[in-house]
Amino acid sequence: MSDLPASARVTVVSVCFNSMAVLPDMLASVPADTPVVLVDNASTDAAAVAELAGARGARLVRNAENRGFGVACNQGAALAGTEFVLFLNPDAQLMPDTLDELVAAAERHPHASAMNPRIAEADGSAYFKRHSHLMPRAEKMPRGWPEADREVTVLSGAALFVRRADFEAVGGFDPEIFLYHEDDDLSRRLRAERGPLMFVRAALVQHLGGRSSVRSPEVAALKAWHMGRSRVYAARKHGQKFAFGRALFQATAQLLSPAVLLSKRKRAKQWTFFRAVLASRKPG
Repeated sequence: MSDLPASARVTVVSVCFNSMAVLPDMLASVPADTPVVLVDNASTDAAAVAELAGARGARLVRNAENRGFGVACNQGAALAGTEFVLFLNPDAQLMPDTLDELVAAAERHPHASAMNPRIAEADGSAYFKRHSHLMPRAEKMPRGWPEADREVTVLSGAALFVRRADFEAVGGFDPEIFLYHEDDDLSRRLRAERGPLMFVRAALVQHLGGRSSVRSPEVAALKAWHMGRSRVYAARKHGQKFAFGRALFQATAQLLSPAVLLSKRKRAKQWTFFRAVLASRKPG
């Protein structure tokens, strides 16, 4: 057991993309003795991010282009020298005891490779990732937060706490996944190769949800393109049958939804998602 306080045994890694609306509050919630690495994916507000990082004493990685969530997380984790890494969205906030509870849980469950705290939405409701497109239906978990610590089948990347040695042993996030399903893929590999995944009831993270970057038709389209490509790629990687056909069916159904007619942002999102799935018809 380390003599360091729990908060000093964790490096918080956060990926920024036009996130200044939420980033100051996230950083303010991180204990002063906790190392922080910010990876800026070519934000238009990069100068403000740099100033904020300097004021906090955070290490800053500035990418000349948007390299995607997984690659940026890997860049941040490569600078961590602590036993644990917490990948935390810019629109999330820690409670004063969140890191203490996560480290205590890691000591209670020494074979666990990675964990999620309780994640609360902006209105206080429970967010709990219970399923993934990469999982068989038999592994789908009940809705809502479990009543106590328990093993789970997949983790959310919004607040993903991992032993650095296990993260490095599986090669980190898959760099071929630009955005979406990278946390599912990492969860599946950690669970298969390194040890169980855990939900930690006593640790809490407040998540504003969908505010890590600005909301606009252009951003929605960018995300949808990578969602479509990632959906097919990750499903094929994990041996899902009819990976392309299932994604195409979903994309078509969403594109034909009446709700698409009422929102420019939704039209941009669903049309681009459909195109991205089509573009993934052939592997590679």
